[in-house]
Amino acid sequence: MVTRENMGWTIATDTLFETPAAEVFFLRAMASATHHLFVYGTLSPRHAPPEIASTVRRLRPVGTATVRGRLYDLGEYPGAILNEKSRSVIRGEVFELPADRSALTTLDDYEGFQPAKPASSLFLRRVWPVTMDDGKRLRCWVYIYNGDMKDAQPVRSGRYSRRRAARRSTAARSAESK
Repeated sequence: MVTRENMGWTIATDTLFETPAAEVFFLRAMASATHHLFVYGTLSPRHAPPEIASTVRRLRPVGTATVRGRLYDLGEYPGAILNEKSRSVIRGEVFELPADRSALTTLDDYEGFQPAKPASSLFLRRVWPVTMDDGKRLRCWVYIYNGDMKDAQPVRSGRYSRRRAARRSTAARSAESK
C-alpha cells in the first residue's frame, strides 16, 4: 500500500482513487485548500435542511459575494456551473470553515461529493475565485453540479430562493399525479 501525507491526511492511494488522475486532482486540491466556503443554496443558514443545520451553524459568516457562472433550479435544490468568463454571476455568501475537517466532510456527504470518485459524485467541490461585495477576491471552496442540466431551468437573478424551489417542486408533484 502506498500512502501519502498531505495536510495531516494519510491517503491510501491504491484503494481510494478510481484513477491516477483522480488522485492528482485530490492532492492538488488539498495543496491549495482554503478555509473559506462560498454557498449559494441549501448550505446557506436560511435554507439549510435539518440534517445539516447543526453543521452549517458552525460556519462563521464572512460576507456576501458572487462567483462567475450560472445558477440552475434543479427542483429541490440549485446547482451551479462556474465559468470565470461568464457575464452572469451567482450570488451567495462566504463562510469560514472550522479548523477541524469534520464540517467539510459532513457537507461533502450531504452534497454527494466523493473525493475518491469524482465522476460518480452529484456535486464536485472546487477551489474558485470569489468576489466579495467590497471588491476583495478570495479563493473559496464551491460545490458545483456534476449532473445533466438538460431539464434544469436557469435562475436569471443568480440568487437561490427556497420559495421558488418549493413552488416548482409542488407543481412538478402535481403534474406527476395527473
